[in-house]
Amino acid sequence: MRNWWRAKRPAPVERPGVSVVVPLFNEAENVVPLVAEFEALAEQVGSLEVLLVDDGSSDGTWDHVRSAAESHDWLRGIRTEQNRGQSAATILGLAEAGGDQIVTMDGDLQNNPADIPRLLALLSECDVVCGYRARRRDSLSRRVGSRVANRVRNWITRDGIRDTGCALKAFRRACVADLPAVNGVHRFMPAYFRLHGRTIREVAVDHRPRRHGSSKYTNLKRLPRTVFDLFGFVWFRRRSISHLAPGEVLDTADG
Repeated sequence: MRNWWRAKRPAPVERPGVSVVVPLFNEAENVVPLVAEFEALAEQVGSLEVLLVDDGSSDGTWDHVRSAAESHDWLRGIRTEQNRGQSAATILGLAEAGGDQIVTMDGDLQNNPADIPRLLALLSECDVVCGYRARRRDSLSRRVGSRVANRVRNWITRDGIRDTGCALKAFRRACVADLPAVNGVHRFMPAYFRLHGRTIREVAVDHRPRRHGSSKYTNLKRLPRTVFDLFGFVWFRRRSISHLAPGEVLDTADG
């Protein structure tokens, strides 16, 4: 039995150039202003689709998403029956995305959609572009906690990324296959990309104070999950079968 729904089944059209995937959980007050910001982006980017993935919200998030999807042909809504977490919502959105270039971001208005064109422009030089929050608009405890977490994660994953917690990332469509459908993958996306030999650049992006709602994470709540997910990545790296480059294939035969 299917446990998720689309707000609108898209008509057959050409593949969009850019897909933006935005997981949402109890962000009812943020949907309308977020969609308004995407209106300006749609005019600037052109061939764009925005996928708002409602991860089983218990407030009015889905009502706002469904209403927005009815009035914007570039917007699609997806709703899951129950809350399964940010990684599950992100993976579902990526599976539905049709763009040649993919962008992920948070739906709490702290990421700024106006930064997206700069990330997309850099994709001509690399496979992945990761935003980093040069001036974080979070509490001191969250900033310190993230700084420590990033150092520990970087020491273990060796991905070289200064701010993996920044959800604003852009990458080529082929990179979607690098991400396993496991809990916690949204925290380690650059590490999985590095594992598959992708080239990555970083760029400073805007980070705004949260205006509505409340954060779904605290340092104490996030720490056990992050440690567990870190062990999961180490296991995955050790068990991963390296991909053969075309020049490494000795011979082929067709029947």
